[in-house]
Amino acid sequence: MSQHSVAASGAVDTARVPATASPPAPSKQRDAFFDNVKYAAIVLVAVGHAWEPLRDGSRAVSAVYMLVYAFHMPAFIVVSGYFSGGFDGRPERLKRLVSGLVVPYVVFETAYTLFTRWTDQEPDRPVSLLDPLYLTWFLAALFLWRLTTPLWQRVRLPVPLALGVAMLATLSPSIGNDLDLQRALQFLPYFVLGLFLKPEHFRLVRRRSVRIAAVPVFAGAFVVAYWAVPRMTGGWFYHRDSAEELGAPAWYGVVMTPALFVCSLLLVACFLAWVPGRRMWCTVLGAGTLYGYLLHGFVAQGAKFWGWYDPVWVQRPLGAVVVTVVAAVVVTLLCTPPVRRVLRFVVEPDLRWLFRRDAPGPAEPIRERAAVRRG
Repeated sequence: MSQHSVAASGAVDTARVPATASPPAPSKQRDAFFDNVKYAAIVLVAVGHAWEPLRDGSRAVSAVYMLVYAFHMPAFIVVSGYFSGGFDGRPERLKRLVSGLVVPYVVFETAYTLFTRWTDQEPDRPVSLLDPLYLTWFLAALFLWRLTTPLWQRVRLPVPLALGVAMLATLSPSIGNDLDLQRALQFLPYFVLGLFLKPEHFRLVRRRSVRIAAVPVFAGAFVVAYWAVPRMTGGWFYHRDSAEELGAPAWYGVVMTPALFVCSLLLVACFLAWVPGRRMWCTVLGAGTLYGYLLHGFVAQGAKFWGWYDPVWVQRPLGAVVVTVVAAVVVTLLCTPPVRRVLRFVVEPDLRWLFRRDAPGPAEPIRERAAVRRG
């Protein structure tokens, strides 16, 4: 992701800079707040995956897991939408879309399939670029969302319209797994909302009053999650299945989608309220969250295969704490500059050789002639 989306590295999106502003500095200064958001969110993603094998033995872990899944991907996607507002379909934007999303998708979809053949003992599992495996769904979804950005910027009531699309998706179990379209459609409202957010909206949720209010909100959300663990499937927060596939009547999806949208946004606001806006030791890691996102999945899958969860103590409270710390440390290391330098050729490849140079537009010769006359 060459633009400054949550799961990508890049400088501040120039589309968010007012036309009267001065050009960005050569150093391409980044916003420390959003880099901190990206780092905090990727840690939650990794920790959530590390908790999966611990849920059966602990209702508390299951509750925290459900709580985190209620907002960590929505937070990713909202900020991705915010930094995708500059996508207008121009050749340069399309080139970045290919190098920042399509190439990593192909590489890691293939790598995850081969790795799963080994860990799951499934040597015949095919490599399918149409059926995203594990973490790669986000790359496919972000590709589709960004392609449709110009459309959402031109329709009336874009967020209600996107929410309607998500509600209809829950009614359609026949959508299938191609490009994980069900999940792309159900998460779509968060992306569309992000497209229309402005800097003042983020400043609003970072006020001291919101930071204070976030504490009882998260506490209450944990209590609700603890109550819901034996009564509700966490599949609703994955947004990858229709209502019928989750064992509920079809109309449940129409009700649950807007309800979860509101609840998730409330938690996202509380999460953003507690993210520091100043530069910290972890701020530089915000530029490498795509690396942490794509690479930590190999560790999460391999941990089960290598039996890291087999010892009895791992299933106890101390084990949950250790697993949490290890997951946070691993994903942090995967976001560091040395890892980025080594793997940049597959995560952020330079594909200038693939594209032909753009021919001058019809207005360019006119500008050149005018420049000659002025000279």
